[in-house]
Amino acid sequence: MTQHTYPHGVPSWIDLETTEVDAALAFYGALFGWRFDEKLPPAAPGRYAVASWDGTDATAIAAIATPDPGYDGEPAWHTYLAVDDVDAAAARVTDLGGVVSSPPQDVGPPGRPAGRMARIVDPEGAPSRLWQAGTRLGAQRVNEAGTWNFSNLLTPDVDGALRFYGPLLGWERSDDLAVGMARVPGYGDHLARTVDPGIHERQQHVPPGFADAVAGVLPADRPARWSVVFAVADRDAAAEAAERAGGVVHASQDTAWTREATIRDPFGADLVLSQFAPPPEFVAAEEAAGRS
Repeated sequence: MTQHTYPHGVPSWIDLETTEVDAALAFYGALFGWRFDEKLPPAAPGRYAVASWDGTDATAIAAIATPDPGYDGEPAWHTYLAVDDVDAAAARVTDLGGVVSSPPQDVGPPGRPAGRMARIVDPEGAPSRLWQAGTRLGAQRVNEAGTWNFSNLLTPDVDGALRFYGPLLGWERSDDLAVGMARVPGYGDHLARTVDPGIHERQQHVPPGFADAVAGVLPADRPARWSVVFAVADRDAAAEAAERAGGVVHASQDTAWTREATIRDPFGADLVLSQFAPPPEFVAAEEAAGRS
C-alpha cells in the first residue's frame, strides 16, 4: 500500500495533550473506534499512544499524549505542519514575527527518529508544530468517518496570518477557490501521483484548485488557535455518542457542504465533528458521472 506523504506546507499530523491519558483513550476509542499503540517504553516519563484502525502505523490516525514537562496550557489538539527542513523553517519563523517556543529537536529513538520537530507560535498567538518527517510520515488514514478531516486556523487577522504562513509554508489564498481556504500549489497533483489517483476526476464539480486546499484560515475572535475537524458519517449520532462518553456539545451548524458540531471533550479540548452533506446539484452531477 502506498504511504501517505506530505509535501512542505501541508498539515500532516495531530495529537492531543492531556494529563488524563487513560480516560482520553477510553473517550476517543468509544467515539471513533480507534485502537491505540503505546510508543514510549514503560520507564519513560510520559506517554505517547498512536491511534489507528488496526494497531499499526499503516493506519495511523492521530495520537494522545501526556504534556511535556513545564507545559502549563489547557488540553488541546495540536496540528503539525510538514516542512522539508525544520531548522531552516524555524529560523524563518522568527524573521516573520513568530516565536519558536521550543527549538528543533529529534523525536523518537536515536538513529531512527520519528521526525524532527519545533514548536512555534504565530504572530497572533496560535501555537502549532513544525514537523520534518522521519519514520512517522504523518496520518495514514484521513477524510473517512472517524479520522482527521481538516485543520482550520482561527485568527483575528487573516491577512496577517497569510503574511506569516505564506512565506513560511508556501500557502496561497484566492477568493475564487473558496472563502477561507489556503492551498499549497501542486498538492492535488502530489495526491494524484501517490495515494489518490482519481482525485482530479472526482473533483470535476468543485472549484478549480480545490485539490490543493490544505487548511482553513478563518476570522475569529482572540485567542488565535487551530481547530481540528474529524469526519463522521452522521453528525447527530456522533454528537450523541460524544455526550454519552462525557463530552459537551457547544454548537451545531449546517454549511453548504457539511453538518457540523463543535464538541468539548471531558478533558477540556475542543474538536469539530463534520458530516459531508453536499448540495443536491453536486450529488446529481456525481450520479450522472457514475461516481455516486
